[in-house]
Amino acid sequence: MGAYILRRLLLIVPTLFGIMLINFALVQFVPGGPIEQVIAQIEQSGSATDRISGGGAEVSGGGGDSEYIGARGLPPDFIEDLERQFGFDKPAWERFAIMLWNYIQFDFGESYFRSISVVDLVLEKLPVSITLGLWSTLIAYLVSIPLGIRKAVRDGSRFDTWTSGLIIAAYAIPGFLFAIMLLVLFAGGSYFQWFPLRGLTSDGWENFTLWGKITDYLWHIALPVTAATIGAFATLTLLTKNSFLDEIKKQYVVTARAKGLSESRVLYGHVFRNAMLIIIAGFPGLFLSVLFGASLIIEVVFSLDGLGRLGFESVLNRDYPVVFGTLYFFGLIGLLIGILSDLMYVWVDPRIDFETRET
Repeated sequence: MGAYILRRLLLIVPTLFGIMLINFALVQFVPGGPIEQVIAQIEQSGSATDRISGGGAEVSGGGGDSEYIGARGLPPDFIEDLERQFGFDKPAWERFAIMLWNYIQFDFGESYFRSISVVDLVLEKLPVSITLGLWSTLIAYLVSIPLGIRKAVRDGSRFDTWTSGLIIAAYAIPGFLFAIMLLVLFAGGSYFQWFPLRGLTSDGWENFTLWGKITDYLWHIALPVTAATIGAFATLTLLTKNSFLDEIKKQYVVTARAKGLSESRVLYGHVFRNAMLIIIAGFPGLFLSVLFGASLIIEVVFSLDGLGRLGFESVLNRDYPVVFGTLYFFGLIGLLIGILSDLMYVWVDPRIDFETRET
């Protein structure tokens, strides 16, 4: 197992390199780089000096444009100074090499437009995304596992049929559409105003009592967590049902019933332990999918200040240090959680041996 983990850790390096290289290459063809963003802001405000005083930071990478539309009225020296500040006075391959070298040292530079380091930005936004991912994953497990077991026990019944229909219908609804529907129905749209429209806490939350803080927090996260859970809920329920059905049909279950064991003893004393292996081992992967997959849409729709919204706004603003920094962070976390998922499989089922697999 040690050799397998070592191989997986070593594979992180070329995988991350490929991710960063492909995205860096794509950025070179995206119009409207950060310098054009600054020029547009300058032309809108009519003052160049006010804009350049806080936007210059030494950075390690990003994409650039060779021509800046609308910059004809600005002095060439000013454009050259902008290129130096943003690092675009170097060729693309050199910027990419500098970026990788800095990232290896976990130096992600500073945001172009926020005057704050990328690490500080990620640490500031991370708790919101972690909260959303943990609550969604926990609720998905608490609801889906009992429901999946009941569907497996009553396979083919009317209960199994109509719950499957509801699950498939819920899974078919796009996440952003479901989130908007919740806002319209329950957050001050055309119907009810039972929940807040945005944020994780109310104004003056610091002055609330402990119980007031807890209830206010739960009140704010109810709709975002519901919207983020819907996709994982459907997948996990059907996975639980199919896993239990597969175990129920095995010979050891027939033998246990022949010995006179009660149905609950067979189900929870024998089947449960074996059927839950794949479900428990899949916890890291499910958390990762909820965290990275749902965070963007949910955080944007519900105005939550997390990593998903940060990445979305950074792409719109062409804030390349934040874009590539979060991409590197997400890629590294995803690869490490992939290794953790494999370790979880071995932990819950020691019969699994990755050393014998073909690689």
